[in-house]
Amino acid sequence: LLLTCASSKFKLKQIHAFSIRHGVPLNNSDMGKHLIFTIVSLSGPMSYAHQIFSQIQNPNIFTWNTMIRGYAESENPRPAIDIYHKMHIYSIEPDTHTYPFLLKAIAKLMAVREGEKVHSIAVRNGYESLVFVQNTLVHMYAACGHAESAHKLFQLMPERNLVTWNSVINGFALNGRPNEALTLYREMGLEGVEPDGFTMVSLLTACAELGALALGRRAHVYMLKVGLNENLHAANALLDLYAKCGGIRDTQKVFDEMGERSVVSWTSLIVGLAVNGFGKESLELFKELERQGLMPSEITFVGVLYACSHCGMVDEGFAYFKRMKEEFNIVPKIEHYGCMVDLLGRAGLVKKAHEFILNMPLQPNAVIWRTLLGACTTHGHLALGEVARAQLVRLEPKHSGDYVLLSNLYASEGRWSDVQNVRRRMLREGVRKTPGHSLVELGNCVHEFIMGDRSHPQSEDIYAMLAEITKLLKLEGYVPRTSNVLADIEEEEKETALSYHSEKIAIAFMLNNTPPGTPIRVVKNLRVCADCHLAIKLISKVFDREIVVRDRSRFHHFKDGFCSCR
Repeated sequence: LLLTCASSKFKLKQIHAFSIRHGVPLNNSDMGKHLIFTIVSLSGPMSYAHQIFSQIQNPNIFTWNTMIRGYAESENPRPAIDIYHKMHIYSIEPDTHTYPFLLKAIAKLMAVREGEKVHSIAVRNGYESLVFVQNTLVHMYAACGHAESAHKLFQLMPERNLVTWNSVINGFALNGRPNEALTLYREMGLEGVEPDGFTMVSLLTACAELGALALGRRAHVYMLKVGLNENLHAANALLDLYAKCGGIRDTQKVFDEMGERSVVSWTSLIVGLAVNGFGKESLELFKELERQGLMPSEITFVGVLYACSHCGMVDEGFAYFKRMKEEFNIVPKIEHYGCMVDLLGRAGLVKKAHEFILNMPLQPNAVIWRTLLGACTTHGHLALGEVARAQLVRLEPKHSGDYVLLSNLYASEGRWSDVQNVRRRMLREGVRKTPGHSLVELGNCVHEFIMGDRSHPQSEDIYAMLAEITKLLKLEGYVPRTSNVLADIEEEEKETALSYHSEKIAIAFMLNNTPPGTPIRVVKNLRVCADCHLAIKLISKVFDREIVVRDRSRFHHFKDGFCSCR
């Protein structure tokens, strides 16, 4: 009875001490199990619970399950699996409550092989048909990145509830399959299942990945209608959606209207402003976060350093990097070092960027060297570019983008024989360029285009518009940058190849299908090449359209012939 009254860890320890003084032994099964249950319920230290557990003679299944649950909900879930294995050593048979707790720990650890073993045992023991066991199995596979396995299990379930739908939708949303996540969300609606805050987080994550702003807006309207905008996790996902779709005004509006904000909320806006080209505003918001007395996270500093990089604020970037370590006790990760290399590279300080890499306490990865190679290409630093390329050959020899960057660097120096050597090396090594694809949203559909794509029903109209675009751009003085084409073909063929890049096809499709003045948003899986960047700037001017392109590197807001990145 006393244990049920314990409302804090301090009171719990007082009761524990009282029981010891009055001769109630820890090896008393009832006393021990209630102590452990209370510790776990109060999120107390698992070392304390484990100490008590080790002194109980013949703990019952309730006590074993409570220990597994406690570790599963802790920051160190690994012992949950160890305790489960001990159950078998002591011939304790798991029950229906063992598996959900255990699978939660396995999901946190992403230990899918262990999860598959537990799945087999659950089937053998006849527990797989229970909805709450099935739900945790679906969640486990999804959390471990095995969305297909989660979906197969989901399809076999005779009974599904909201938790089931949330697990499988989230699995697809977080594992790079946003289209499947949206399809399942629609199916869920057809079955009459009402979404909750968790559903909206997954839906908005999928929309953000696809750049599906219109669908995201409809989700926002639904959230306002049912009051889910007050759900902090859903509101944070909404911030992320608008930021990743280039709708920075909407991002700011959602942030301003939030009744409750976490560091995640502040970070979402800081990063969103930075990647959309509003570096100074991003840094001002960080200063406001400090004035509010909030503690920034390591991700917050990624946004801050990114903002400094894109504003050319080298000294300020190094000052923030120093403060992160010394004032906030945040140990820099590889992403922070990458931001610093980018900061120096964008400022044209290529030699300093190289020195910074050599003095890093962490082993530089391919992204670090690729950032340096990109800076060398931009600023024409051939010698260091070849150094960076040599490191990339060692780390990621099959990455086609590195060959393209090196080829562009040689082309900028007029070393055409070296350009051809790069192409021949690609062929010899069997390196293929990653196919570029671009996504645009129209109505209720997301349309995907690849380079030279003629599979779309409107293909004839799209290519007619592309021809019109090329004609109008040339009147504006546009000269295609054919050095970006590595293929050994005639100049005219190179111009044609450039005009059929996926983002140009996507923009032509949107020009054909949207009223004049409508903004166009494109999501591309690769960096926009120099030729497409120049062409889209001119398209924004000639057709009087705002065009937002999210590529692998950043956002480009094109308007009136200018881009936010330059």
